[in-house]
Amino acid sequence: MKSLHTMLAYLTVIGFVVRGLWSISGSDQLNHKWVKVVPHLVDTLLIALGVAMTIQLSLSLSSDWLIAKLLGLLAYIGFGVLTMRAITKPVKLLGFGAALLSVSYIFSVAFSRNVWPF
Repeated sequence: MKSLHTMLAYLTVIGFVVRGLWSISGSDQLNHKWVKVVPHLVDTLLIALGVAMTIQLSLSLSSDWLIAKLLGLLAYIGFGVLTMRAITKPVKLLGFGAALLSVSYIFSVAFSRNVWPF
């Protein structure tokens, strides 16, 4: 289960990078239906597996590192939305960079199980 969760995490980041670059460049590729549907499927599976592992491993939602991951996820989602929906290129770039920093933090916390992994 952990391996699948990790694979989906990498897949969602790769998908975000591709879609983020398309958004920044103004590509028409973003208009394809599969581009709008597949990321939601991947993210739903990723979150479902995360919840399942939390239950299976009897992890407490009060675990500092788990809360940090969830807060990082909220930041990643927010910055991702900014990247995809902002009107100006500089704001898209800011959202893109901040989203990548957020997901880097999430990965660092996940692997170290430490709120301050750096």
